[in-house]
Amino acid sequence: MTAAEPPRLRLRPGVAVTPLRNGLHLRGRDGSVTLEGSKALPALWKLLSEQFGRGPEDLLGEEEYVDAESWGLRLDPADPRVVAALAALTAQLQAHDLLAEYPPGAAEPAAWLGACAPRPARAAAALAATRPVVAAADPDGPLATALISALHRAGSPPQVYRDTGLPADRVVAVAGTPAVAVAVTRTSDGGFVTAPAEPERVRTDAESIAVRLGADTGSAPADAAAATPAALTALTALLAGAAAQRLLCAAAGLPDPAGREKDLQLLPDRPAVLVAVARPPHASYRPWVSGPADPASPAPAPAPAPVGSLAEALRRVGALGDPYLGVLDAPRPGGLPQLPAALAACTSVAGPLVAGAPRTDLARLSAACRAAELHLDEVMRGPVTVGAGPGHALGRALRRAALAAAGPPDLALREEEWREQPQARHWWTVLTRHLGLAMQMTVHQFSVGGVYLAVVRNLAARGGTAGVAARAVEATPADAAALAALGAVTRAMAAEHGPAGAVHTAFTGAEAPLAVAGVEPAAWTDDGWTDRWLAGIAHREPELCAALARLTGLTGLRPDPWQPGEADLADLADLADPAAGGPAGSAGPVLAALRACGFTVLAEWGGAR
Repeated sequence: MTAAEPPRLRLRPGVAVTPLRNGLHLRGRDGSVTLEGSKALPALWKLLSEQFGRGPEDLLGEEEYVDAESWGLRLDPADPRVVAALAALTAQLQAHDLLAEYPPGAAEPAAWLGACAPRPARAAAALAATRPVVAAADPDGPLATALISALHRAGSPPQVYRDTGLPADRVVAVAGTPAVAVAVTRTSDGGFVTAPAEPERVRTDAESIAVRLGADTGSAPADAAAATPAALTALTALLAGAAAQRLLCAAAGLPDPAGREKDLQLLPDRPAVLVAVARPPHASYRPWVSGPADPASPAPAPAPAPVGSLAEALRRVGALGDPYLGVLDAPRPGGLPQLPAALAACTSVAGPLVAGAPRTDLARLSAACRAAELHLDEVMRGPVTVGAGPGHALGRALRRAALAAAGPPDLALREEEWREQPQARHWWTVLTRHLGLAMQMTVHQFSVGGVYLAVVRNLAARGGTAGVAARAVEATPADAAALAALGAVTRAMAAEHGPAGAVHTAFTGAEAPLAVAGVEPAAWTDDGWTDRWLAGIAHREPELCAALARLTGLTGLRPDPWQPGEADLADLADLADPAAGGPAGSAGPVLAALRACGFTVLAEWGGAR
């Protein structure tokens, strides 16, 4: 009985090899490795390249970089030391995904499969068992012709048929068992390629994306010159090639070229749409947070896990504010000053919005949450609070309820009880000395223990609420004073440097747990350092929320993620669909996108949501 012949190892197509003075550098589509430390490495490569079916001429610039003595070194392939060295070199190449395995005696598949497929032969067999089908209103049009040509070059010649139900600028391609499809659209200034999905869903997705992007995908101004014929040809080839690649990868069971695992702009389990613009030439995969969940997800798909860190929250904020497929304007610092405090601005349904915080990343998060709240306030009953997770939303809601519903505080504190804390002293000094504003700070203790209210009033303004520059509710007098002073600082900065009539939103301690999640302040820091101060606020947050719940009477509030039922999903679909009477700027797409990003929406106190 003979042993099975081992699989053949080959360098993946596209792997480039560059010699170093004492080593080699190899780089491929998804990995690279540098091997150094021995003059024998080029000679070892000569032996190994013969096994891999590549010649030593694949070395680039050998005359300049490879020592003649080491390049001419002769090694005995039977020498146990050489055998061990070759095995170690092969193991390194395999570990960095630069080698592919092929069944013995089988023909090598197409180069593109060898470059990206974990098992190229298996992927080739899957593609050989199916034949793509291309549907277009005009199969002889430039987009359909380019897609058909791309499939031919990939080794998968398609069947073609005319579908008069498709728009003239759209092509749908189907392949595989079970069937998977992609839709590609090219407009006068751009285009897009949908994520692979079931054929019927792909058509629906393409229509929704086309509506979302508008008549033209591009962002060029109306008076910009039209794309040149050469630019349109290049755009057509790009879109057709991307559609063919996504379709064949899905049919062969290969990872989607969007690379959601590596691209931090994209979100897991959410569709990624390739959006292309002709002027200036640009194409990238964009997150579609208001689109349907991944086809493999159950219906309704479970909400993503709550945000666990500030970096992850900002990643999802970026998806919500994607310039092409997002549902909100992305908060950005733009030209706003970042000292003495940080500002970030975006548009909202109430007009320009400016958020302030100790750091720019925290200002961006505050702005995104407030913009979403203002959007939902337009169409939802009762107060609405948005947070990057249940805890964040709860902290924001309880502070807001305490400020809105609590009666006059019971006890006013002396200035000495908050003034010496480093952060309170710093922000009060910035407000009254650096900015030169005439302000008055009062700090009160509520009847419920562990809750303090700080109010900053503008002495130059008239009495009443018009004179209130900022308020804050926190767990200690110093925290409340520091955040109230910071709020007054950012309000003054926004009034001076922000857009006219901008809505201002202040930083609160509810953001502190996210700001310090996974971050350990240095042992030598004190509360004068922002990270250490925020860590202290985060540590006090659970007890403060419990006290605020007793103070406001919202003891039964449960910030669990909303799991929509069938009726809710139908309502959201109607709100999001203009054909169903959903108003422009309705809550439907925003609610769906917030849920898809793992954000929490608290609304209708005592209700079902």
